[in-house]
Amino acid sequence: MSGLPLRHLAFALSVMAAMALPLAATAQTCSSLLDRELRPLAGKTPESLCKHQGKVLLIVNTASKCGLTPQYEALEALHARLAPRGFAVLGFPSNDFLGQEPGTEEEIQEFCTLTYGVTFPMYEKVKVKGKDASPLYLQLRAATGDTPGWNFHKYLIGRDGEVAASFGSRTRPDDEALLAKLDALLAEPGPTAPESPPSAH
Repeated sequence: MSGLPLRHLAFALSVMAAMALPLAATAQTCSSLLDRELRPLAGKTPESLCKHQGKVLLIVNTASKCGLTPQYEALEALHARLAPRGFAVLGFPSNDFLGQEPGTEEEIQEFCTLTYGVTFPMYEKVKVKGKDASPLYLQLRAATGDTPGWNFHKYLIGRDGEVAASFGSRTRPDDEALLAKLDALLAEPGPTAPESPPSAH
């Protein structure tokens, strides 16, 4: 009988180890690019970009007073059409180019909603170029060698959370090359699928 507690202890440890494995795997599914917290536009509480892991993403630096601002309409249409397939546009307002995004976050949010009916996620106003660029944009630059040269530069992110392509500001959201690359990424299986827990039976 003296060995019974040891057997119980060994069993308990094995159960705890088995429970820890899925947690560890889940924690590792978020790429280094998305493993950061940013505030939603005009919000107070930062949220993790890991919530978008497993989706194909188009990260865009936006501005409200630019000749390319009408791209908001095409971005919203693309987001609405492909969201059911696991796609999202992520907008990051920036005032880096000739002061074309001068407003407060509340003003930017109102403009995007009322003028273009934007529903895709918009995040806090950031810097996207130079040494003071946000860590997200520094990593995007490091991954592609491309720094936004103007508003509405586009980085395409695969389901694995890694940068798959970079498109200049004048490449419209409905550009054929962009859409072809986007469609190919959407056709790829998500990296989290194999980590689903097996059936108990």
